[in-house]
Amino acid sequence: MFCIVISLQAPLNVHGAESNKIYNWSFNPSSNNEPSKTEPIYEDLLQKYGGYWIGDTMEKKIYLTFDNGYENGYTEKVLDVLKEKNVPATFFVTGHYLKEEQELIQRMVKEGHIVGNHSYHHPSLPEVSDERLRRELENLRELYKDVTGKDDMCYLRPPRGTFSERSLARSAELGYINVFWSFAYKDWVTQEQKGWKYAYDSIMKRVHPGAIMLLHSVSGDNAEALPKVIDDLQKQGYEFKSLDDLAFKRELPREFPTDESN
Repeated sequence: MFCIVISLQAPLNVHGAESNKIYNWSFNPSSNNEPSKTEPIYEDLLQKYGGYWIGDTMEKKIYLTFDNGYENGYTEKVLDVLKEKNVPATFFVTGHYLKEEQELIQRMVKEGHIVGNHSYHHPSLPEVSDERLRRELENLRELYKDVTGKDDMCYLRPPRGTFSERSLARSAELGYINVFWSFAYKDWVTQEQKGWKYAYDSIMKRVHPGAIMLLHSVSGDNAEALPKVIDDLQKQGYEFKSLDDLAFKRELPREFPTDESN
């Protein structure tokens, strides 16, 4: 497989001329499974620099993403469920996770999931220099290549949900597609887990067409709820799609294995 850098909606600014005003990603969830809303300036910046936060809200497609900074023993169960249900996902990982959980990373790749960049040390990217930003992303990409033999890491989940026009521009120049989210709930605080039913209800009441879902595999509640979430959403007509389906919809697909006997 390989990464294709998509064409941006507009030319990048002259290097160094972008605003570094810091934004904290946020969205307004809607009721009755209607699509979420976000700030117009956020949408404009993501369109300008080729990023995503939501898919086509006219299509009942869902994009599962997990942020993995550390392991809490549940990722294997999440992967088991995804394999059983034949559902793709994207796992955004840090340098710590890549170093410590190489078998899980290799399994993600082997089973067709995407491994995305969550930076090496998880800093707020608009608060570091251009050179530090480059090192954070490229050092992680090199480690991923060492661990997997793959050179197809091109999706970025900005650490801490912070960004600026400058951080979007610099990461886009490095070939990354910034991916935010239109659905999330407080699932990463493991001391506040409330049971699988709470996780299930939290997801089902706000999921919407085109949702890019942010989940954390450190949550035992998520791991327990995931099979029923997938089954019930599919019964409602939803399809679970890869970020490749979203980002490369009008571009060439990734390279797939071919019959070398021909």
